[in-house]
Amino acid sequence: MTPLIVALDFPDAPSALALADRLDPQQCRVKVGKELFTRAGPAVVENLQARGFQVFLDLKFHDIPATVAGACRAAAELGVWMLNVHASGGRAMLEAAREAVSVSAAPPLLIAVTVLTSLDAADLEEIGCHSKPAEQVRRLAALTAETGLAGVVCSAQEAGQLRQELPALLRVTPGIRPAGFARDDQRRVLTPAAALAQGADYLVIGRPITAATDPGAVVASIVADMAAASVR
Repeated sequence: MTPLIVALDFPDAPSALALADRLDPQQCRVKVGKELFTRAGPAVVENLQARGFQVFLDLKFHDIPATVAGACRAAAELGVWMLNVHASGGRAMLEAAREAVSVSAAPPLLIAVTVLTSLDAADLEEIGCHSKPAEQVRRLAALTAETGLAGVVCSAQEAGQLRQELPALLRVTPGIRPAGFARDDQRRVLTPAAALAQGADYLVIGRPITAATDPGAVVASIVADMAAASVR
């Protein structure tokens, strides 16, 4: 299986499933986010799994520990491959989430969001966080490791340092843009090959694939580029 995760950021299940039907589940996994899950519910996850896809449920849970634990338990029962919470929810919340999924028959990978890739230093300053993005990522990644989660969501620009400092953590990186594609609303971006070279384990790519005329061909091209980069 490749490290590619396709973000199915669609407003409804028919659109998401139509795109999935143009992809090969042997070449990528898929991500279901807030809008799609809110509209379509668990059924869209089950339909994607029936098509052979492993699903990353990207709901970024962030609430009191008991509430997050219950949500994570429900996601694990749904059979998702990966799910996430916000590391900024704190130690007790992270530990409760980990304990909730650990009792599942097939525990999903539980990862924590550090700093959203749409935020830069000015954005963090505006919300009262006086650290630079890389510093805040390191702080939250260390907390994630201490609480026993499998990995973090981080920018590919921070993945290399985390690979050195916290090698046991998986690094899942959104904000990936193949060469020649628009940055859209992402601030801290890299190409797929550059992200892997920096230390990313999984790459989340959305619009360059989902808005393409031939999304399957774009996926195949990205996979080929990543394979070529890995043997250089």
